[in-house]
Amino acid sequence: MKPVDCLENGVQGLTRRELLTWAGPGLFLLFGADWFGNDPLSAQEPARLPARQGYPTDINAYLKIGPDGRVTCFSGKVELGQGCMTVLAQILAEELDVAYASVDVVLGDTDLCPYDMGTFGSMNVRNFGPALRGAGAQAKAILLQMAAEQLQAPADRLQVKGGVVTDPSTPGKSVTYGQLVQGKRIERHIEGVAPKPVTAYTIVGKPAPRKDAIDKVTGKAHYAGDVLLPGLLHARLVRPPAHGAKLKDVDTTAAEKAGARVVREGDMVAVLHERPDLADRAFGLVKAQFELPQPTVDDKTIFGHLLKTAPPFQNAGASGDMAEGEKASSAIVEETYLNSYVAHAPMETHSATVSIENGEATVWAGTQAPFSLRQQIAQALGFTPQSVRVITSYVGGGFGGKSSAQQAVEAARLAKATGKPVQVVWNRAEEFFYDSFRPAAVVKIRAGLTPAGKLALWDSQVVGAGEREAKPYYDIPTQRTVSAGGWQGGNPAGMHPFAVGAWRAPSVNTNTFARESHMDILAAKAGVDPLEFRLNHLSDARMRRVLEAAAKQFGWKSAKAPSGRGVGIACGVYSNACVATVAEVAVNRVTGHVQVKRVVSAVDVGMVVNPDGARQQVEGSISMGLGYALTEEVHFKDGEVLDRNFDSYQIPRFSWMPKIEIILIDNPATPALGAGEPPIITMGAVIANAIHDAAGARVLQLPMTPARILEVLRKA
Repeated sequence: MKPVDCLENGVQGLTRRELLTWAGPGLFLLFGADWFGNDPLSAQEPARLPARQGYPTDINAYLKIGPDGRVTCFSGKVELGQGCMTVLAQILAEELDVAYASVDVVLGDTDLCPYDMGTFGSMNVRNFGPALRGAGAQAKAILLQMAAEQLQAPADRLQVKGGVVTDPSTPGKSVTYGQLVQGKRIERHIEGVAPKPVTAYTIVGKPAPRKDAIDKVTGKAHYAGDVLLPGLLHARLVRPPAHGAKLKDVDTTAAEKAGARVVREGDMVAVLHERPDLADRAFGLVKAQFELPQPTVDDKTIFGHLLKTAPPFQNAGASGDMAEGEKASSAIVEETYLNSYVAHAPMETHSATVSIENGEATVWAGTQAPFSLRQQIAQALGFTPQSVRVITSYVGGGFGGKSSAQQAVEAARLAKATGKPVQVVWNRAEEFFYDSFRPAAVVKIRAGLTPAGKLALWDSQVVGAGEREAKPYYDIPTQRTVSAGGWQGGNPAGMHPFAVGAWRAPSVNTNTFARESHMDILAAKAGVDPLEFRLNHLSDARMRRVLEAAAKQFGWKSAKAPSGRGVGIACGVYSNACVATVAEVAVNRVTGHVQVKRVVSAVDVGMVVNPDGARQQVEGSISMGLGYALTEEVHFKDGEVLDRNFDSYQIPRFSWMPKIEIILIDNPATPALGAGEPPIITMGAVIANAIHDAAGARVLQLPMTPARILEVLRKA
């Protein structure tokens, strides 16, 4: 069986030998090679996988021009719904001067695409974009050189439009990119080619129809769980009831009598059948006994546990003399902010299909990091990485949770054990159980005000969340921030009862909630309007601009909180992108229910490639932010995750949606920064501040559930 073709791009199911003959050395390059320097591999040298990888210098790794002039763009990024394939097609079309509609995109195929670390951190355009621009610019320069030879005209006189090169002095003379290349590799190389200046853009910066739109609205889109192969076995695996539980005994006799195949490798016990319904029926006959872990913590006692078990604090930023800051402060405000564990809860659960033939594995997986997964699969099977191909079709949401792909490793091990293609699709309970949650965290802030109402002191401790953007960007003469533990690791054993990891804008949601809530408390203490208080401590021009733009659009009116209006403001930074959000809420004092009525978000993400796509990202961030702000919380006890579906784990509903207004700050001089994560970081704080303004009650823990709101209302 040959691997399936990918996204109908004209690169049909190539064998690895055929692939390497066409792609050459562009697939694997040594890390750190100068983009326009000499290719360290010759055209004849076979592809090899070095220990460290980076974006290649060979332009053929990024693009292919067919005989019909259609262009295929290759990227190791994946389409998670964020519009990756759309913006990358725009970038390449811009540099090549071809029609956007003529560009096809292949993503996340480890045999066809250049190495990529993964799709996370809003890095699609920020990190991969420059490499793709450089490849497109160099390819265009080479094509113009080739056209000059064929048209017998100087290259600097030629013009390109829609992939057709013409000589304006002789209108009848033209040649297409397809005719020049004829579907072959581009073997020439030109050094020092500069990409097109922003002022010359005609495609980038303009709305473009999404490349995945038709597939997704017609049901044509394929995900890892949609792959069906001859002889495919559907697997159901025995799972522990709690994290830390150990398998004592398992009886699969009844399942085998029912016609299912059973595989047991160590603690992995799986029931497989060609029919998924019969796999379910047989799995229900399995009897397993587990040794349960000793009682530890639950979702109510976790915060004290974190403070007791956290590693030593590390300095995350400091300036000024703390003793002098204390002396200058006439008023000190201290608070402790909490956030619970939060699940990723993607609509598509972790899914994978694996086929092994002739010592080579083909893996279709819903993953954010196909190249990392290739290494994991190779290690699990005892294969070389070159013998494993990961194909990532569409991914139904990731948000950081699909950076790992345990389900694909499980499917690969079972495919090797059975000699058959195997599919593993987690059910919703498995998705919640094995999720790497956004870590629960504690943030303590102690800040001081001068008699004039100016910030003189800021002292903060972050436990569990990580230090990203914990250091305030406000103008504070004396400040210190320390951090212990985080989503990236460095947590002592037993600190968290299960895995934690990246969750859309990791660390920054937690730290922004704490900082911007505290800024509102300080503004009230100083008797100053919250917007005015922030601007009084901001010299950063970009941050001031987003704040002023959001406030103007909202129609902000100066008042000391709580004003009873139910309005709040918050701002933040994520990976150099700036965002400010203003919200209006209504609080039901009887039920504790909060209705977010209106949200205005101003974002500065540098050069915006696709304004429509950027707005969609902002809208998605605001919608998802409502969840972590108001309801999303993982309940657990002694290693058992109690939330197993959306009946108890409540994500935002359509009825929650406020009126959303978006301002994309015009800043083409700053390189594109990505809009997928920055807008979400302010949602917890802006809603908390609006609740306080409406009801005079300050909620210090996320999510701000009706029960927690009623509790603070009673205290208020």
